[in-house]
Amino acid sequence: MPEKSILITGCSSGIGLAAASSLKQKGYRVFASARQAEDVEKLSQLGLETIKLDVTDTSSMQQALTHILEKTGGTLYALFNNAGYLQAGAIEDLSRDQHRAQFETNVFGPMELIRLILPIMRKQGYGRIIQNSSILGIITLPFYGAYNASKFALEGYTNTLRQELRGTNIHVSNINPGAILSDLRDNAFQLYQTSGIHKESSPFKHFYQKMEKHYFVRKDKRSYGQSPEAVVTYLIHALESSRPRAHYYVGFSAKIMAFLRRLLPDCALDWIASKVN
Repeated sequence: MPEKSILITGCSSGIGLAAASSLKQKGYRVFASARQAEDVEKLSQLGLETIKLDVTDTSSMQQALTHILEKTGGTLYALFNNAGYLQAGAIEDLSRDQHRAQFETNVFGPMELIRLILPIMRKQGYGRIIQNSSILGIITLPFYGAYNASKFALEGYTNTLRQELRGTNIHVSNINPGAILSDLRDNAFQLYQTSGIHKESSPFKHFYQKMEKHYFVRKDKRSYGQSPEAVVTYLIHALESSRPRAHYYVGFSAKIMAFLRRLLPDCALDWIASKVN
């Protein structure tokens, strides 16, 4: 097998950056991508091979893959679909465009990139496709409905893809992290503040106040999540195991919630969600 090359989306910070740095140290040829030119430049300064890639733009993805194939001689061992963001807000307070934008990045982007990459992997006869999903693709929490829905959609798509690729040497895995120390919450808060949600007149005014206090504002960020490297550990297993798992639950909270999803009725899960949020 040629060198293990991997394309990682969303490498500007957090899980994507940790994955790119760790895999490069392990000898992978990492193509670290980001949407913004300034983030691409920062990644380049860290010694990574970089690509400007916007998962909401098909032509951007095509150009990135053309560049990678030129560099590798036409092969790509793995894809880690990591790019994504969280749009907070009650379902009835978010517009159609806000829901659509959430799906463009979290669902349709990964789907399109996989569609473009599969012919490459079929031709070479091997490959690994790993999706960075979320425990919120297994259970739901209120006021993250757009994000919940996007991750549930990604789960359904990935499960189907895995079934359709059964018998090939192309392996598909989902990683489902719980709380991770990354910029996801900070970025979500910035988006939430400019989302145009009329919080004062919303029937969920009280819940928005609670969410702002308990979810977005934390005095000690270390108290609510693991480091991005915790995800990288499972990513490496998905890349290197001869029998990678279909799902990797990262962190105690993710593992216990996945277990409770199988064990408890919906009414019990709804009660737990009301306490968590």
